[in-house]
Amino acid sequence: MKYKLVKQVVHDDVLRNSFINLAIKTFDLSFKEWYKKGYWTESYIPYAFVDHNKVIANASANIIDLMWQGEPMRYIQIGTVMTATDYREKGLASQLINHILADWQDQADGIFLFANSTTVDFYPKFGFEQTDEYQYALPVTPVAGDFRKLDMDKESDVNILKYYYQKANPFSRLSAHNNFGLLMFYCSAFMKHFVYYSEKNNAVAIAMQNDHALLCFDIFCDSTSSMTRIVNELAAQHTRQVILGFTPREDRAGEYEKIEIDDFLFIYAAKENIFKERKLMFPTLSHA
Repeated sequence: MKYKLVKQVVHDDVLRNSFINLAIKTFDLSFKEWYKKGYWTESYIPYAFVDHNKVIANASANIIDLMWQGEPMRYIQIGTVMTATDYREKGLASQLINHILADWQDQADGIFLFANSTTVDFYPKFGFEQTDEYQYALPVTPVAGDFRKLDMDKESDVNILKYYYQKANPFSRLSAHNNFGLLMFYCSAFMKHFVYYSEKNNAVAIAMQNDHALLCFDIFCDSTSSMTRIVNELAAQHTRQVILGFTPREDRAGEYEKIEIDDFLFIYAAKENIFKERKLMFPTLSHA
């Protein structure tokens, strides 16, 4: 049976709500508040099959604009791949992925996705190859600073984050740009309590303490700021190291570790793979 293909559901109340309900059933993940707060933009494009005004299968194309070694690059991340229970085993997800590849392979510098251990055998048939990522950790010396939590329910604090986001991360070899909506998928929900602002450093950081480690997911500031000072001032007194959610521009007094979690990076082999023979990671907060 042939189902109707819809590219983008955000402007259709019935289809958007059907998509949201399918995501809740499949992943226990809701897009409702993200939409209501205005963060769902045209950069997030669900490709959905529809049956009787109901989303029955989906694969989303996420436009991820990056800066790599000073050059802008446009990547497409495929995500939110899901099929309603009664419509599985029909190859619908495969068809949707092929539609995304057909639309974007000539318009993007790269296409990638993340897969868990239950789906790693599914994506190679589309031309994706598994690629290692490496995360950087370095020692810290905690010192007092003026970082304060930003309130993500307060418009003035959200505006501070937005202002600094536009400056991007000057310390990252591979940094995300032009997708504040994706950042707010994190910072308006499960990471809303981990956004910090320092007037002295002219910086905003998204970070959380994890025992003796500081997890610093991203930093947005001027290029004249000091990453060492920022992470030292973010760290609690008992902190011994900071683990970065991005790849630093230059090696420091730290080390890279291969990421060993159930979230494997796959890159479309028909495009350039900048991760080959390099110790890189996609910025944590650019995962869509």
